[in-house]
Amino acid sequence: MALRRHRLPRFWLGLTLGLVACGIGATYWWEQQLPQRLEQAARSGDLEACLRYSEQLEALRWLGGQAPAEQGSCRRRKAAQLWQQERWGEALQLQLQLVNSLAGREADRERLLVWQQSLQQRAITRFQEGDLPGALKILAVMGDDHRANGDSLGDKLSENWTRNRLQLERAKGLTEQKRWWEALEALTRIDHPWWKTQSRGLQAKVQKGIEGLSVQEREHDAHGQLPHTVPSAQLNAQVRQRISQGMDEWSAFQEACRALGGQVVEAGPETACQRRSSKR
Repeated sequence: MALRRHRLPRFWLGLTLGLVACGIGATYWWEQQLPQRLEQAARSGDLEACLRYSEQLEALRWLGGQAPAEQGSCRRRKAAQLWQQERWGEALQLQLQLVNSLAGREADRERLLVWQQSLQQRAITRFQEGDLPGALKILAVMGDDHRANGDSLGDKLSENWTRNRLQLERAKGLTEQKRWWEALEALTRIDHPWWKTQSRGLQAKVQKGIEGLSVQEREHDAHGQLPHTVPSAQLNAQVRQRISQGMDEWSAFQEACRALGGQVVEAGPETACQRRSSKR
């Protein structure tokens, strides 16, 4: 009985080593089969199988396997197919894998760059047509819709969109106050094609308001240029300080003028900060 107990550990050890050897042997055998299967799949145009065998072959490289040329060819063809189907995210991912592999060529890198630039142009076109969400969705495919440091194309488009929207809102507010020249100035700062279209009705209203004041404004202009009567350097410094705190330009100018003891005076297209006249 004692001898049999001593033999049991040897039996299990031998069995374990045998199973390990069988596993390694099966893996080695499968690795030897993969290149042939990969070649057959590539020749028959079965890109899905070709990619599947490619990935398996990549995983077995530690055993000494080498990826044949068919691996790069299948990735290249499948990426092009996905791009034609407008499955842009999958196409870019596969093309990037190709570029970073040993099968990657300079032409593959150039194609990746062309695809990225094409998506950027598509996004810009959507943006100019007034579809900001659609533009950002396209850019999200390659992670260019937003970055923490704000330097992505999506961040720049969003900033431009917000700036134009705020200019139109400011122009609307000034129009309601019949401050025609300032409203016109706000409208001229709108540089986005879609927002320009949205502002046409308001621009016609502002232009009509200015035409209604034309006689009165000519009388004002006869007195010459409207000057500031508060220190200009101090006024400019006060305005810059308020703008840096997030205030819009017109509000910053008004508050800075009041802070220096002046009042805003308007004459046609000209606006000035002048000291209040003291009454005795």
